Amino acid sequence: IAGVVQGLSEAINFGMNAGLNMIDVIEVISKGAAQSWQMDNRSISMVKGNFDFGFALDLMIKDLNIVIDEASKERINLEVTDLIKKKYQTLSKLGYGNDDTSALIRLFD
Repeated sequence: IAGVVQGLSEAINFGMNAGLNMIDVIEVISKGAAQSWQMDNRSISMVKGNFDFGFALDLMIKDLNIVIDEASKERINLEVTDLIKKKYQTLSKLGYGNDDTSALIRLFD
């Protein structure tokens, strides 16, 4: 899930910086293979910079720590999960710990 949020953040940031109307882009791409719960429920709020609902990113950090700890016991490398956890930790240190996990896009500001 964290990887999906990262990918969605990157895509929205790219589109906005390319000058695209992201509302139109999201409408089109959400009907194909890019469709996901995150796209359906958080993409528009991400474009608008609204992160005051949903699953708090501090809770995501807690959950990702559990996953990474368990994976390390089995010697399983979760490189992308660890990378995104660090991004969430950066946001938390900046005071966004209660924001929805979709606030990951803030790192592109």
